[in-house]
Amino acid sequence: MGSLGRDRQALRQPRRNGMSKSKTQKTAAYKCIMLNLLFFALDNSVAFQTFQGSFQIKGLKCSRAKVMHSEDFSALDNLTAAELIKTKRVTIVGSHKTASDIAAECASANGVKYPCTMIKRNAHWFLPILWPPMLSPLRWGVSKLIETYLRWNLPLKKYGMVPKFSFLEDFSSCQIAMLPDKFYDRVEEGSIIIKNSHNLSFCEEGLIIDGENRPIETDVVIFATGFKGDEKLRNIFESPVFKNNIMGSPTATVSLYRQIIHPRIPRLAIIGYNENFSNLGRSEIKSVWLSHLLDGKLELPSIRDMEKEANMWADHIKQVTGRYFRRACISNSSIWYSDQLCKDMGYNPRRKKGILADLFIPYAPTDYADLTSK
Repeated sequence: MGSLGRDRQALRQPRRNGMSKSKTQKTAAYKCIMLNLLFFALDNSVAFQTFQGSFQIKGLKCSRAKVMHSEDFSALDNLTAAELIKTKRVTIVGSHKTASDIAAECASANGVKYPCTMIKRNAHWFLPILWPPMLSPLRWGVSKLIETYLRWNLPLKKYGMVPKFSFLEDFSSCQIAMLPDKFYDRVEEGSIIIKNSHNLSFCEEGLIIDGENRPIETDVVIFATGFKGDEKLRNIFESPVFKNNIMGSPTATVSLYRQIIHPRIPRLAIIGYNENFSNLGRSEIKSVWLSHLLDGKLELPSIRDMEKEANMWADHIKQVTGRYFRRACISNSSIWYSDQLCKDMGYNPRRKKGILADLFIPYAPTDYADLTSK
């Protein structure tokens, strides 16, 4: 097994200097190739496209502003990132966790003198504090209670940040995020300006959006418009057959046995594709399961049985996540999923000490910490 870069090289060797493929192709044999891939893997960058995520973009080449994706901004070291936004008019395109975090960082650095503009199309639910998990029988009622609390506690209506969809739908599709500290305080003071638009046009001064006659003067534009993890999976393959197998139907999520193994590509293990509110913890449990498989401590069922189980999960994900089914979120069934992996490995899925603790204390990644030492 190796890193994604080595896996990509093993699966596809590019041509060089016009030489024929037969002279440059290299073949490597692996027992299993493991991809450590979070869903947030391939940026939706509009810097090189006409259409960026949910926004229609025009006139990019006319702008003097520096344009980048949030992935590129996050890759900068702290000093370089601070210098990039210092005393700059920054515009963030997007409205989810990454966009709000970058906006808060810019507001903290520049204050009201150089306000950060945040352009959104859709609003999502944010939590000012960490909320306990919702029990299935009470889920709908609790979600409505949380919606009421957020509408009352935060100035959502004042700034056009009331989501069109329910809290439960955002929760089930892993769209819930933690609100940056004092975010709306910064909006109130004017260091963050929120605007709504479905279209963007670049001009020499900056950006022109829907309903605005004057351009938004800006020095830096950062697109925080999401990622396409499924396309990254598809693009690592040269074979059209493998590409079609891994992507599946455009109306369904990528179907993986135990959310790790593709039934038609059993020597390829994918860790971290499915989303959860604890991605790192769940990925570690998957890695333990995979180590058991490679050590011969458990066996894969037939292709037909693997496809049956994978399709069952795909149907469930599509049913509960709605329009965000390609994100493959399993937040509302993560404990059930972890139970499956524990049973496969021969471990007790009940990780708490005592029946009452198992029933009433929320499960966390620390409950599975001892699996790595077994």
